[in-house]
Amino acid sequence: MKPGDWAMLLLAAAGTAALAPIAFSGGAAEKAVVRRDGVVIAELPLTQARRIEVAGALGVSVIEVQPGRARVAADPGPRQYCVRQGWLTQPNAIAICAPSHISLSIAGRTASHDSLSY
Repeated sequence: MKPGDWAMLLLAAAGTAALAPIAFSGGAAEKAVVRRDGVVIAELPLTQARRIEVAGALGVSVIEVQPGRARVAADPGPRQYCVRQGWLTQPNAIAICAPSHISLSIAGRTASHDSLSY
């Protein structure tokens, strides 16, 4: 390869690295969406702190919202996978409490790509 080829390769790699975050971002997180059995039961803005209780198949799950983030604070499920997800902050992030049939997802103004988009 010639010196000009290396320069073009380096320029292309730098351009790709600079534009990737813009191309795959979903914008700012705006609301938390709570579903039970796939049906939306609450849409909570991520601008104010709030705590709600959601009755699921196994009992009551607790959803906590703080400015810019949300989480499943408590769930009666045996393995606590959705609680272990912790705070969700990015659009399309999701915590699924399968035994309780409850899910919490973060939505933004525009949808971002995830691993299922490929």
